Amino acid sequence: MTCFLTTIRSGARRAPLLLLLLGLLAGTLLSSLPARAGTPDEYLRQAREAQSTGDLQAAERFFLMVPKPGPQGDDGQFVESRMQVARQRFALKDLDGAEAAAREVLAVYPDNAEAGNVAAAVERERLPKWRRYLDDTLRFLPTLLHGSLMTLLLVIFTMAISPFGGLLIALGRISPVKLLSGACWFVIWFFRGTPLLLQLFFIYYGLPALGVTLKPLSAAFLGLGLNYSAYLAEIIRGAIQSIDHGQTEAAKALGMTPWQTMRRVIIPQTYKRLVPPVGNEFIALIKDTALVSTIAMVELMRSADQIFNAYFNVTVLVLAAAIYLCFTSVFTFVFERVEHRLGVYERR
Repeated sequence: MTCFLTTIRSGARRAPLLLLLLGLLAGTLLSSLPARAGTPDEYLRQAREAQSTGDLQAAERFFLMVPKPGPQGDDGQFVESRMQVARQRFALKDLDGAEAAAREVLAVYPDNAEAGNVAAAVERERLPKWRRYLDDTLRFLPTLLHGSLMTLLLVIFTMAISPFGGLLIALGRISPVKLLSGACWFVIWFFRGTPLLLQLFFIYYGLPALGVTLKPLSAAFLGLGLNYSAYLAEIIRGAIQSIDHGQTEAAKALGMTPWQTMRRVIIPQTYKRLVPPVGNEFIALIKDTALVSTIAMVELMRSADQIFNAYFNVTVLVLAAAIYLCFTSVFTFVFERVEHRLGVYERR
């Protein structure tokens, strides 16, 4: 009797452990068994759940269980399942498998653009790297060069307008008329103290609320022109005030008016001092033109962004960077030559 009771107590203690082991065994057997026949939607759901847990093999197995559409077609489950398999295999560099999945779709739907793009991408991946880069360059470069023309237009316009705007603001800033000096100080303070991107946003998106609507190109011209005029105003003011005051007194002694003194004596001496900082500002301007892409301007940066989003190809970013570097290199060389030319008499 005692032995029997001992056996019962021992069995009772082991029962939870046995149940746990049986549960684990049943779970393993169920997971290893193929999914029971179900609807395509059920297979897709199970595949997505497997993808979310990182079990890509199980996900692919469920995707491939989606049958081909019958004579009445389906709701797109077949194409979705095979394209998921194609993309998954392509990401894992299984090019043959990706092409097979894409071809399976094309066999049923020959005009399917997504499957055609995957098949073309697989063929492209099989090319040598240098050939791929060459093809990408030949394909993307015309669009980028077309966008770079707009970038050059923005740069040239701003370079032509902002020095005059900067000169007028600088002369107003050093004017003895307090009201004019204060107004010019406010312009400089505002446009130097707020981001160029914010100014472009306000001009393009904010002014319509006040009844002023500008096209993207006009808004870009206005924003870049005002911003760089404000920066150049301070550079020009510094250059003017760096000229020795004795020259102003000498010009006054010769009977020159203040305007004649400024035009014939002071301003001509500021050219050489202006070239280095103005050159830096204009080189920065080339890069700042990329900001106008946020107000629907299609220039170099916007073109590169659109191509990158469409193809997710890094080559287009490298090409855009090369074009920007070409622009900045040319402008740097030109300003160095101008500075060298203006300084030739001082070196003697």
